[in-house]
Amino acid sequence: MHDSVKSQTDIQQLVSFKLGKEEFGVEILKVQEIIRMLEITKVPNTPKFVDGVINLRGRVIPVIDLRVKLNMSKLERGNSTRIIVVEINETTTGFIVDEVNEVLRIPDNVMEAPPSFIAGIERDYIRAVCKLADRLLILLDLERVLSLEEKSLLQEVNL
Repeated sequence: MHDSVKSQTDIQQLVSFKLGKEEFGVEILKVQEIIRMLEITKVPNTPKFVDGVINLRGRVIPVIDLRVKLNMSKLERGNSTRIIVVEINETTTGFIVDEVNEVLRIPDNVMEAPPSFIAGIERDYIRAVCKLADRLLILLDLERVLSLEEKSLLQEVNL
């Protein structure tokens, strides 16, 4: 009986989103909500990738431009631009993405360890690469996208 439990493939639920032509995913359990772009208030003396802060129902939340953080070219924001609000180490943070696609249910057996360098993004940020029928999905580890120093800086902005 124990073997039949092991033979079943675990399923990961992911929110998929795009940055340029690349498709990424993050664990759905980390995502609090997905919102349309709001007015972002700039904060002086923050790193380039911190776009500023937003007021989300009375809470001040730092917002990170994921394109800038991942060393991708900056893009004009449009109607499909979204902010994915996540909880990272007890800090609520928003990540700006080009568009959010869908919620996917992906079996673990289609996930592979990432190559050393993929889509110009450091491997440390990537949990896995998912081979889907018609495309590749890069599974990001949002907790690793920010260094300890950057996380503490965000907590200060969040106060």
